Amino acid sequence: MVLMKVKFDLPKRVKLAQGLWLMYWLAVMTGILVFSLGLFFKIELRKRSEMMDNNESHFVPNLLILVGLAACGVNVFGGKVCHDSLDALKFTKWKPMVKGYLMGCFGFNILLFFTALLCFCMQFQLYFSLAEGLKNGIKYYKDTDTPGRCFMKRTLDMTQMEFRCCGNNNYRDWFEVQWISNRYLDFSNDEVKDRVLSNVEGKFLMESVPFSCCNPGSPRPCIQHQLTNNSAHYDYDHHTEELNIWTRGCRESLVAYYGGMMNSIGGLMLLYIILEAGVMVGLQYLTTSLETMADPENPESESEGWLLEKSVKETVADVIATIKGLVGAGNHVGEVEEGVATVS
Repeated sequence: MVLMKVKFDLPKRVKLAQGLWLMYWLAVMTGILVFSLGLFFKIELRKRSEMMDNNESHFVPNLLILVGLAACGVNVFGGKVCHDSLDALKFTKWKPMVKGYLMGCFGFNILLFFTALLCFCMQFQLYFSLAEGLKNGIKYYKDTDTPGRCFMKRTLDMTQMEFRCCGNNNYRDWFEVQWISNRYLDFSNDEVKDRVLSNVEGKFLMESVPFSCCNPGSPRPCIQHQLTNNSAHYDYDHHTEELNIWTRGCRESLVAYYGGMMNSIGGLMLLYIILEAGVMVGLQYLTTSLETMADPENPESESEGWLLEKSVKETVADVIATIKGLVGAGNHVGEVEEGVATVS
C-alpha cells in the first residue's frame, strides 16, 4: 500500500523541482556555516589548550568540520539532481543513483543527530577538563623559564582579562599556590625567609593575586596584596570590595562561553536535520512522480508521487531483511575464505 500519495502535473513538478533546488543550496550554505563554526570552535579551544587537561575536547570541532564538508558535497549532488530532473535525458543518468542517495541522506541525518547530541553532552567533559587544566595552569603560572610552560603565564593572564575572571573557582585559588618564581624573590629579606620557612612545603604563599585579576572599573587603585587584611588598607573591607578584583572563577566563565557556543551549534544542527529531512521527502516525491508519468515522452502528462511504496511496517521489515541478508552474505564469504585457507 502506497503511503501519502500525491498527484502531480507539469506545473507542480516544476515548482517542486525549483523549490528543492533552492532548499538544497540553502542546505549547502548551512553546511558552509557548520564548517566555519567548527573551525572557529577549534581555534578558540586551541587558544586555551594549555588550560585543558586533555585533547579529546577537539573531537567535536573536528566532527563539525567533517560534517560541514560532507553536507556541502551531499547537497550539491542533490541540487544537481533537481536541476536535471526536468530534462528527461539528463535525469536518466541520475535515476539509478537516487535510491542509494536517499539512503545515504538518511544515514547522514543520523550523523547530524549524533553531532548535535555530542554538542550538548560534551559540555560535561569540558567542565572537568577545564577544572583540572586551570588548576595546573595556576600551579605552573610561575614557570616562565620552564620548557613547555613558558607561555602559561601569558595565556592565563589574557584569559583572566578577557573573561573578567580570577582563579579556577575564585580568586582564593591564588592563595594556595606560589605563583611568583624563586628567581624574583629576595631570600636575604627577612619577610621572604619567614614566609618560606613557615610553610611545610617551603613555598612562598601570600594572600595576593596577579595583576590580571584587577577590575579596571574599580573606583580605587587595584589592591592585589593582603586582600583579606582589612587593616592593611585604608577604608577597605574585602567582604564588600567586589569591584576591586574579579570574583568570578575562570572555570565558570569559560564553561559559560564554550557551553553557549556548543548549545548554539547543537540547536543549529537540529534545525539542519529538519531541513535535510524536508529535502529528502521532496526528492522522494519528485523522483517517484517522474517514474510514474503516464506518458514519459509527454512532459505534460500527469503522474503520482509517494513517500513510501509500502506501509511503514512493511518498509521496516524489508530494511531489516536486507540488512540480515547483507550480514549473512558477509559471514558466508568469511567462512568460505577460512575454509580455503584451511585447505591450503
